[in-house]
Amino acid sequence: MNIPGSITTLLVGIALTIVSLWYGQNHGLMPVAASTDAPLVDGLFDIMMTIGTGLFLLVQGAIVYSFFKFRRKPGDDTDGPYIEGNIPLEILWTSIPAVIVLGIAVYSFDIYNSMGGLDPMDHSVAHHSQPSDEMAKMPGAAIAGTLTNVATAAVSAALSPTATPESLPVANFAPAEMTVQAAGLQYAWIFTYPDSGVIAGELHVPVGTRINLAISANDVLHAFWVPEYRVKQDAIPGTPTQLSFTPSLVGEYPVICAELCGPYHGAMKTKVIAETPADFNAWIASQLVASAAGLDGAIALTAADKPVDQFLAPFVDPLGVDAATLQQLHSAHHPSAS
Repeated sequence: MNIPGSITTLLVGIALTIVSLWYGQNHGLMPVAASTDAPLVDGLFDIMMTIGTGLFLLVQGAIVYSFFKFRRKPGDDTDGPYIEGNIPLEILWTSIPAVIVLGIAVYSFDIYNSMGGLDPMDHSVAHHSQPSDEMAKMPGAAIAGTLTNVATAAVSAALSPTATPESLPVANFAPAEMTVQAAGLQYAWIFTYPDSGVIAGELHVPVGTRINLAISANDVLHAFWVPEYRVKQDAIPGTPTQLSFTPSLVGEYPVICAELCGPYHGAMKTKVIAETPADFNAWIASQLVASAAGLDGAIALTAADKPVDQFLAPFVDPLGVDAATLQQLHSAHHPSAS
């Protein structure tokens, strides 16, 4: 029984479409989706995988078919037929990929903008608040910053000698939307929470909160990439950039620098810790307590109120110098003080 060529072509086309659709939805190549934006990117990736699989099967199938169909017969030493060209066929196989690429470009740009991407006609990104130069240069020294009234009250309570995370006033640092400043430098990320003044080397975020990441670079190009969130943005020296996402799944996810930023680029790693709002508030409270304890014990804040021997104690104790020796040295150099 001979099947007409048109029916064979139709059956092959149906089989190719079914296989492409199935693999495009079941490739299993993406990591866990941990943000509300991830399904948008996954949908685009699935479409590209479907189209790519179909084109691969079509092209490779034509090559394999031609290999057997038009192979040289034994004893046939003649030249093959001269084919000058086929204009309609060339137009067809040029226009179809062009339409596919254009469609994917429009679709991907729409997804990029819906995720809070940069609108090429909007120049307001250049006016977003960024860390001050001093904070960018000395991230570990800036603890207070600009605090809200709630954060100021929390810090005041944290300065108490008996302060613990549980004793702090209940403060909601996990609103519906939150801005975090991310500064990239060789070879680390520094995250600043302007609403609380907390600074950390890991990005803690509450699940369900829209995170607006204000990204800057202190030295060279870096890139903030979280595969599970399907987000990536460059950190460019002198040019602030932004990135928005909403965590949807509790867990820890790696933050990867996706730009070659120096010899230790591969070691520039940190993580996003997505927590429940309650756990996030508890973490903020614990950071305020730790920061307040550090400030309260800092020499720079208490030097004026300390005697000389207490002021110098942290420096001379490791050398075995006691308070009596310090007093003798002080009296020798300042006779009027004795």
